[in-house]
Amino acid sequence: MRVMIADVRILLTGASGFIGSELAPTLLAEGHEVRALARDPGRAQLGLAAAHAAAGGPFARKSGAGKGAGTETGGAAEIEIVSGDVLTGAGLAHAMRGVEVAYYLIHSMERRTGRGPDGRERDAFPERERTAAEHFAAHARRAGLERIVYLGGPLPRTGPASRHLASRAEVEEILRAHVPTSVALRASIVIGARSRSFRLLVRIVERLPVLALPAWRRFRTQPIDVRDTVQMLAAAARLPTAAGRTLDLGGPEAVTYEQLLLRIADLLLLPRPAVGVGVTMTPLTARLAAVLTGEDPELVLPLMEGLEGDLLPADDHTAELLGVRLHKLDDAIEHALGAWEAVEPLAAR
Repeated sequence: MRVMIADVRILLTGASGFIGSELAPTLLAEGHEVRALARDPGRAQLGLAAAHAAAGGPFARKSGAGKGAGTETGGAAEIEIVSGDVLTGAGLAHAMRGVEVAYYLIHSMERRTGRGPDGRERDAFPERERTAAEHFAAHARRAGLERIVYLGGPLPRTGPASRHLASRAEVEEILRAHVPTSVALRASIVIGARSRSFRLLVRIVERLPVLALPAWRRFRTQPIDVRDTVQMLAAAARLPTAAGRTLDLGGPEAVTYEQLLLRIADLLLLPRPAVGVGVTMTPLTARLAAVLTGEDPELVLPLMEGLEGDLLPADDHTAELLGVRLHKLDDAIEHALGAWEAVEPLAAR
């Protein structure tokens, strides 16, 4: 049985993002006091309100304009939204005042460039991620936070990690160096209506009558339902046995990327034959996929750079440890497609 402490004062970052906006209603339902940090409080307010409404409950907020300003408060749980920026450190001291646990759900997939000391253009993405994590973790340590919960990505069992997966691992190390009781969760593909990696796969299936797949088609992954991911994140905040650990998340089934695409095609009721392509050419393939799906190529490239081997959990005990019963893969895909269709039509259905 899990031993959990309710009524925790929590700081939530990435509140307007896919995972953060899904997590907020669960934290409120568990009785926690939640404060959200956002560079754009207005955007965070809209994202949180939509997610909370989808979860079946009202939503209100506290702001600088006064408690519940501009919202319906009638008994609704409230989230305080404060302005801050992890990259500059602005607002972090205020945001962490009185907080016990923080969720660090900030991660940029897009490539950022800058000029190095020699004047040459370089990839500034890892440096930005490092700086943001250092600012956040240092403020957390000074504020006396008990724990930071971080959602990162898995590392390959063999061979080097891709640029963005290596960066995620470095962020994990930085957070734990400042707050040793922090918990790092690692997930590969999270199946959800707003998951950009899942949406990319769905668009590929929709728009390619024949799935011409490079060599990464044979590598395996263990996709996990967003509902299970959220429950694990919530449990990791205060579960004593999770303190200081890195926990790999995965659904109940390991599949190749080709099998995953074909499962999506089946649930979309689309016949999609798959053929293997002998070459990978990741930069070219990523740009073609971006054009095909209407995605940002600077998102697609780091995703495909990570497809150089199996990305599987190191063990399958995390769900048991955190007390979460996993949804089956087909259930996860069907639920995500249904949630997607509720707000936006799918061309294939």
